[in-house]
Amino acid sequence: MSIVRPGGAGHRSDPASPKRCRRAPGCRSIINRLLHHDRALTTETNPSANVQHPRKSPVNWRLVGWILMALALSVGALATGALVGLALSFRNLPEVQQLKAYVPTGATRITDINGQPIAIIRSEYNRKVVPLGQISKHLQRAVLAIEDDRFYEHPGIRIDTLARAALANFQEGRTVQGGSTITQQLIKNLFLTPERSLERKVAEAVLALRIEQAFGKDQILEMYLNQVYWGNNRYGIETASRAYFNKPAKSLNLAESAMLAGMLRAPEIYSPQRNRAKTVERQRVVIARMLELGWITQAEADQARSSALVFKGGDADFMITRAPYFSSYVVRELIRKYGRDAVLKGGLRVQTSIDLKIQKLAEQTVARAAKNIRYRRAEQLALVAMDPRTGYIKAMVGGVDYQKSQYNRASQASRQPGSTFKPFVYYAALATGRYTPETPITDSPACFGGYCPKNYDLRYSGGMSLRQAMAVSRNVPVVKLANTIGMNQVILAARRAGITAPLQPNLATSIGAGGISPLELARGFSAFANGGYRVDATAILQVTDQQGNILEQNLPVRERTLKSAPVKMINSMMMSVVSGGTGTRAQLPDGRPVAGKTGTTQDFRDAWFVGYVPQLVSVVWIGNDDYRRPMARSTAGGTYVAPIWRSFMASALRGQPVLPFPGFEPSEKPADAKGKGAQLDEAAAEAKPKPRRRRRRRPAPETDAPQPREAALPLKAAEPAPAEPAPADP
Repeated sequence: MSIVRPGGAGHRSDPASPKRCRRAPGCRSIINRLLHHDRALTTETNPSANVQHPRKSPVNWRLVGWILMALALSVGALATGALVGLALSFRNLPEVQQLKAYVPTGATRITDINGQPIAIIRSEYNRKVVPLGQISKHLQRAVLAIEDDRFYEHPGIRIDTLARAALANFQEGRTVQGGSTITQQLIKNLFLTPERSLERKVAEAVLALRIEQAFGKDQILEMYLNQVYWGNNRYGIETASRAYFNKPAKSLNLAESAMLAGMLRAPEIYSPQRNRAKTVERQRVVIARMLELGWITQAEADQARSSALVFKGGDADFMITRAPYFSSYVVRELIRKYGRDAVLKGGLRVQTSIDLKIQKLAEQTVARAAKNIRYRRAEQLALVAMDPRTGYIKAMVGGVDYQKSQYNRASQASRQPGSTFKPFVYYAALATGRYTPETPITDSPACFGGYCPKNYDLRYSGGMSLRQAMAVSRNVPVVKLANTIGMNQVILAARRAGITAPLQPNLATSIGAGGISPLELARGFSAFANGGYRVDATAILQVTDQQGNILEQNLPVRERTLKSAPVKMINSMMMSVVSGGTGTRAQLPDGRPVAGKTGTTQDFRDAWFVGYVPQLVSVVWIGNDDYRRPMARSTAGGTYVAPIWRSFMASALRGQPVLPFPGFEPSEKPADAKGKGAQLDEAAAEAKPKPRRRRRRRPAPETDAPQPREAALPLKAAEPAPAEPAPADP
């Protein structure tokens, strides 16, 4: 056995080394012998080396195994976590059974007493819900053809469309197809956010399967068509149909239905109000799809393509359209009763007491009068009319221009009523049984604990009857009367008539120093016009929800609170005001009986006329919102306001029957207020006081001295209160 040593044949210095003898002759044979020798030596020392082994792979399979096992465990853990997460998230998904009680948000619609529309009140949603039976079959088929042609076959989701959409989105690298069924779209609109994520899509599919188990196909389609967005703040098919074509959804033809169905993909882009060419192009896609499915014939498709689309709708129904002051008053009442969300989103149906014909006459009257009162330095005017038999408000105008000021002076302004409050004093006196319209009283200077009332003209007329004092509107006799019977009785009479405003028990209140709104004053005078019954000022007759369930219904409620005999005498006295007193400019034609009262406050800050016939009471007020700005001098209620009242009432009562006041025959006429020997009318005669048993009647006092039971406060007559700041716009 030879061993290669240093200096031998395998060493670098050896001339026979491989590097040096590669090119030398016989060198390759030497190398081969050496290699053969090494193999022989190895075989001797390791017998197993004779066995032939396959060539070893450079891959470490044991390491690969560990890696694969780790990956499998990781994937399993992730899958388990995902399933657990989805399971937990599904526990928080909304319960689809809630949809059985679900009511889509909708606009509140207000109509007049005859069903004519007045206003539409909404938040961000403009929707009117209708049942599926009131939706055109053309529309239903068009929507299904373009959105979900196998709607009545699948269980809520479609695997084929989802896979096709996923492939298309993967190829494009972005979302280009949705693949959602109508059921999934409904779920997305009602319950889920619009985010695009795997978790949301899975939740959408789960809820779609659930809703298909809880509801029938027709129910789902009905909810979808009432929920879906059709552009320009229009939700639901009924609102879209009326907005674009001015017709109900049940009347849509094939061409119109295809257009609306085509808008669902992108309502704002395919809106005919923005891009009519794209709208028509999209409509033809829907028609072609319906033809491809065999849902329409070729003739129907050709006719639909050739039909011209005539758009008649618009955004006019988005705003309050009529009677803005009255509508605002109704909305405030609804919010107070039902809350803001119910009014703005609940889709209420509200029938009101207003009559649009009378309302229009009131608005025209105010518009004409507003031009004239500017010359009297008066900027505002309010008018309210009420049926005294029911309390129903028939007209309301709260200012000369709603666009400039939404402050409703008919219902919100508390103004001094002036002499229009005097009838409540006279009634309280007549109700004691010690007075009649012909009872004498002295119009002479008098002071009550430092309070010295004065008349409008700063003069005194001496002796006169209560009728005459009422007709010519003297202040001093009324204060004397209130002092005698007591202000508590006066305030009680006003309360029984329907006045609820705060009233101070001082003598200045007897001639109108308090604050009352025109609407409340109309209610108080209604008790005189109807014979002594207190009624509620009613604006809302009925409220129903979207399903037609009645939430509120207000029928006329009358309560006898005033005595009939004194009411007859008051009516007689106020007829004298119109026939021969300060209100002669309020006389109506056709011999119609009219009763009323003028009113003018100190420094001409307010001017009134309150008048009535048996079927209608109306109140007119003029003045300025700022108390510090009085009107021109001599702007009195009888001079400038009574003609406005007459203009309105003559128009509103045209064609209405002439009715007598309760207890009066049609032939009866009031006595002349200016006659010295005016005779007692029938109403007063019937109520003539009779002596009571075991009680001696005391004559009406003539003294000007205050009675000890009434503490008079030292206030000036009709002293105006500070200007009331206007509330925020409704």
